[in-house]
Amino acid sequence: MLERLGAVQLDTISVLARSHELVPYARLGAVGRDRIEAAYWGAPRAAKSGTRRSAKPAPTPGPTDDRPAANGPAANGPAANGPGPGDTAFGRAPGGSVSGGLSAGGSGGAGALSGGSRAGGTFEYWAHAASILPMADWPLFAFRRRAYVRRGWRWHKVPEGVCDEIRARLGADGPLTTKELGGAKASADWWDWSDHKIGIEWLLDIGEVVCVERIGWRRVYDLAERAVPGDLLALDLDDDACLTALVARAGRALGVATRGDLADYYRIKQDQVDRVIEATGLVPVEVAGWTQRAWADPGALESTPKGRHATVLLSPFDSLVWDRARASRVFGFDHRLEAYVPKDKRVHGYFAMPLLVSGRLIGRVDPAREGRTLIARQVSMEPWATRTAARTESSATALATALWRAAEWVGCDDVRVERTTLPADLLKTALTTTAPA
Repeated sequence: MLERLGAVQLDTISVLARSHELVPYARLGAVGRDRIEAAYWGAPRAAKSGTRRSAKPAPTPGPTDDRPAANGPAANGPAANGPGPGDTAFGRAPGGSVSGGLSAGGSGGAGALSGGSRAGGTFEYWAHAASILPMADWPLFAFRRRAYVRRGWRWHKVPEGVCDEIRARLGADGPLTTKELGGAKASADWWDWSDHKIGIEWLLDIGEVVCVERIGWRRVYDLAERAVPGDLLALDLDDDACLTALVARAGRALGVATRGDLADYYRIKQDQVDRVIEATGLVPVEVAGWTQRAWADPGALESTPKGRHATVLLSPFDSLVWDRARASRVFGFDHRLEAYVPKDKRVHGYFAMPLLVSGRLIGRVDPAREGRTLIARQVSMEPWATRTAARTESSATALATALWRAAEWVGCDDVRVERTTLPADLLKTALTTTAPA
């Protein structure tokens, strides 16, 4: 799955689960969260044991690999031929098909989850945001690491001597968390980092240190020379080679994309996309209804997308919807995270999760849990999804299905909806008929 997507965004918010766990849930089904974490990071580190992860050789990355599109409409499907709002077939989005097609080598389940490990493991770095990335892509972020070196700092000036101290500690005792290095905070304020936190994050930015795991929400750091396979560590790509490969990967993940889409995927500049687009292997296409120029992955043009559609709640940080402009253009769906909006100004709720049904985004659910009950604090359906009696009934059934599936995955055995414009009797019937036996 990670090979197909290229990046899975991390975020601190956890309602049903953390975002990086919701992403494989949406694609692979109810895989246990412990298996998801193990697939991302490998075997967990023994607490404070100093156990070192062995680095496995990984294939040299480049813009010519043949991974299929993962995060958008296939360019020879409805999107390329001119969808109306929301009429895009799910196609290869997200990650090919939502069922087993996400795995690098075949069906879903364990094989799909273990793809990152087969490719040489993972690391965390700045991609679309803080993201889990395939270790094979380590060389592709050299352009970003060099940019930090040239700048000399990110958020804080690095105190003198602290980096040497951290290098020595990691060399002797790593991998280590910030807590084990001396603590992350200088005071109770979230932004007031300790010297050790400033130092370790700077070493991560410039590539001397790698985040090799998360324990709870703590990063676990190790020296790059120990965590990154030697062939990848020695591969020193220039900026254009890095950008060419990343734009190509973004194109394959998205299937068909505008210049802005390609830039946003790994948070590069649009003029950087312009500089390398001809070398990526992506082909120019016209998409009916789009005013911007677009490019497609050649693989997405070769065959009709296959796979089952999913009925599932998506993380707001899922790469299918993390770009608001693209979500609006492809799905006719205006998506906004309101977690940081004052409560009285929220429209859809704190952590509104888009509801994906048959390749369309039909509404949003703001979830919560009380004991073993999954609660939909608020359900907001798209107007077209309740325009007729038949659509309203279909939408209520899809909502109930998605809620029960999420409930089972997180260990709940009851579902309650608090606020919705759906008819109460219709929703009650849907929840009853879709409930697990």
